[in-house]
Amino acid sequence: MNITVIGRGNIGGGLADLWERAGHQVTRLGHGGGDAGASEVVLLAVPGTVVEAALSSVTGLEGKTVLDATNRYGDARPPGGFFSNAEYVASVTGGPTAKAFNTNFASLFGQVAEARVRPSNLWSGDDETRSVVDRLSLDAGFDAVRLGDLSMAATQEGLAGTMFAIAQSGLGQFVYRMASPREL
Repeated sequence: MNITVIGRGNIGGGLADLWERAGHQVTRLGHGGGDAGASEVVLLAVPGTVVEAALSSVTGLEGKTVLDATNRYGDARPPGGFFSNAEYVASVTGGPTAKAFNTNFASLFGQVAEARVRPSNLWSGDDETRSVVDRLSLDAGFDAVRLGDLSMAATQEGLAGTMFAIAQSGLGQFVYRMASPREL
């Protein structure tokens, strides 16, 4: 798969590394932006407060499948009066959009392959993104678990604060597994 990653930080860089190891062609874009026209999928992995600026610096996004890994903290609001960053992203690109990879600790990406069972990657989004999210989750070492359609992205963005609170309350950074009882 040809993937463009917008954001070279822990999440963007970490997933780009995992996907390259899995055989995907990855283009990494940073602050200077660039062109995503040749990509099949775009990962947006920038701080939630710079979503507008990041998207405006990239060309070739029209109609692309976008996985939004951004988070909002504190009183930060999504751009354009939307309920979530992911819904804003969908309005800009006009393509299928999913909120994904935002509730996992990027510093643990390198250890996921060693887990006793495959951890989960919570996602929400358009039906058309399911096969992409499933494939890229597996290739990064996760099982995709769907929260719902794109209207659930705001709820998912809110979970990031919960994940950090759990980590800071003594557990430290962690992976999680959501499974039906028959899978246990």
